[in-house]
Amino acid sequence: MDLVDLLFWLGLLFLAGTYVSWRAGRLDRLHARVDLAKAALDAALVRRAAVALELALSRLLDPATSLVLATAAHEARTADAESREFAESDLSRALRAVLEQPEFRATLEAKPNGLALLEELAATAQKTALARRFFNDAVSATRIARRRILARVLPLAGRAPLPEFFEIDDVPPDVQ
Repeated sequence: MDLVDLLFWLGLLFLAGTYVSWRAGRLDRLHARVDLAKAALDAALVRRAAVALELALSRLLDPATSLVLATAAHEARTADAESREFAESDLSRALRAVLEQPEFRATLEAKPNGLALLEELAATAQKTALARRFFNDAVSATRIARRRILARVLPLAGRAPLPEFFEIDDVPPDVQ
């Protein structure tokens, strides 16, 4: 083997190593993106539950409606990892059941601070839906990158667990 062949193989090895390093870095960045999106989703879910609980405790609603909403918000805030998706979906359904009652908006607008609380709840519900979409998009991109042959043959993801989607009923209530 002469010097030209040696340089060729060293160059090829360098390019292959650079590509593998780039793919590993990309996987690392995707996992970091999932972590950031999960933190944003958690913050949005906690904020939505807090605003729902604030509405339930505001004495703007009748006692039965307040109890239903407070229970759903409390369950969503205290749920463990296994039951969180169900608890958050229950909160979404409770919010829709409460806020989509006939004449609910007009009744709440007549009370002091009612409209502001209603608008804040609508905004947090919308932010929750967006945060879940961003999180699931990040999970999807990461899972696609981890399915590639190079990532499967070489342990480029290290010991990072495969991220899971977060599926909840997050259709925001219609408060118009």
